[in-house]
Amino acid sequence: MKSVVTQRFINCHDKLKEENRIRSSRQFAISLDYLPQSLSEILKGRRDVTIELLRKAVEEYKVNPVYLYTGEGPMFMTEEDHKSFRVLTIVTNAQEDERIVHVPVPAQAGYAGEHVDPSFIQDLPTFTLPDYKYKVGTHRAFDVSGDSMEPTLFEGDKVVCSFLEPSLWESAIKDNYVYVIITRADVMVKRVFNHLKEDKQLQIVSDNAYYEPSRLNYGDIREMWYVRAKISPFLPSPQNIRNYLHEEIRELKQALATQHKLLSNLSDSVEKMVDNGKKGG
Repeated sequence: MKSVVTQRFINCHDKLKEENRIRSSRQFAISLDYLPQSLSEILKGRRDVTIELLRKAVEEYKVNPVYLYTGEGPMFMTEEDHKSFRVLTIVTNAQEDERIVHVPVPAQAGYAGEHVDPSFIQDLPTFTLPDYKYKVGTHRAFDVSGDSMEPTLFEGDKVVCSFLEPSLWESAIKDNYVYVIITRADVMVKRVFNHLKEDKQLQIVSDNAYYEPSRLNYGDIREMWYVRAKISPFLPSPQNIRNYLHEEIRELKQALATQHKLLSNLSDSVEKMVDNGKKGG
């Protein structure tokens, strides 16, 4: 029995034929580098469409992935939507369970690039988390770099995020929450205020007051990831911290004692000078 996504894919195929954008199902299959016999099996409901075939249909015919997966919106994207859209590559294990892709700092410039080869994503490290909420939907982890989000996030922290569909940005991006924003040139971790509805912009704010807030245009955004958790380096034990504080206090007491002794000696010297002055007068 074919899945609902497969049925929507067939609807898109039929629409393309109806509008004479493809001459035949065979020509459609060849244009997507897919076997015509295998496409025929999909169209007859004998097998489900593959993720790779969906990806190629999105790229070649501007099929709207939001329609494919949710049934909402138009079947096909406009030219403007298609230019700002890029297919999200996922990584699965042998059981077809999706894994969390981690994007370390050295890979972030390449990740934000205009065209990301699927093999680039597949070569990045992946992992899983036991919590059920990370089993549903697409998740990704990013290294935090710099000090712009201190004291909330520090360099070396990792944030685990859930993917936010572009069609949901206007309504689902929450004010004062932290997101990873992928632009055409950068990977940013920022607190966000949503102004997409009124002026097609996001206000991005750093928790470190040294950095001024700024605005980001809708057209510059490639991906939005909602930060759900952070992974921080392990800190010294409380006992070690107490020992460190005790040592700091001990050294401070020694410094104060030394300064007190110097002040006492200075006071004695001043008194002697005054007494000698009186005697000489």
